[in-house]
Amino acid sequence: MKQGQTPPDSRYTLTAMALHWVLAVAILGAIGVGWYLEGQPFSPAKLKLINWHKWAGITILALSVLRLVWRLTHRPPALPAAVEAGMPPWQRLAHHGTHALMYVLFFVVPLLGWAASSAKGFPIVWFGVLPLPDWVGVDQELGKALQGLHSLSAWTLTALIALHVAAALKHQFIDRDGLLARMRPGR
Repeated sequence: MKQGQTPPDSRYTLTAMALHWVLAVAILGAIGVGWYLEGQPFSPAKLKLINWHKWAGITILALSVLRLVWRLTHRPPALPAAVEAGMPPWQRLAHHGTHALMYVLFFVVPLLGWAASSAKGFPIVWFGVLPLPDWVGVDQELGKALQGLHSLSAWTLTALIALHVAAALKHQFIDRDGLLARMRPGR
């Protein structure tokens, strides 16, 4: 095998790849819409985007459950021995810690958004069809606090995503160890 190629047994399954990339696009889209909404005046267009943001959050939550179930029932491939041997202990710790914290935030961010929406008295009707239960009673102060936690956790997730992407690019373009190919569809 040539340098930079990944052995087939160290690649993720097609289902894991699909869940990874669909969630990546959905999360980045939801974060982008959330940032855009912060500076917008109240309007019908803003209300529409708020609903889209909520729908995306609930969809991300559902896909995250599916992804976690898949991950728990399908062990991910181990890092290739050459890659793991070349990583200092702090990088291995960062690798595992970043992944674990991102998984936690895949749940925390949308759940805090849902709770904030409930506390503010704005129910979520997923795609305008399925009314979801409120998590908490209406309490504007609690809603503001939960909204702040939702925003903080979304920023934290954004920072971790940036770190994750930077590490993947480092492995691809500096280390040239083929690690990125583990999550890339195709050969």
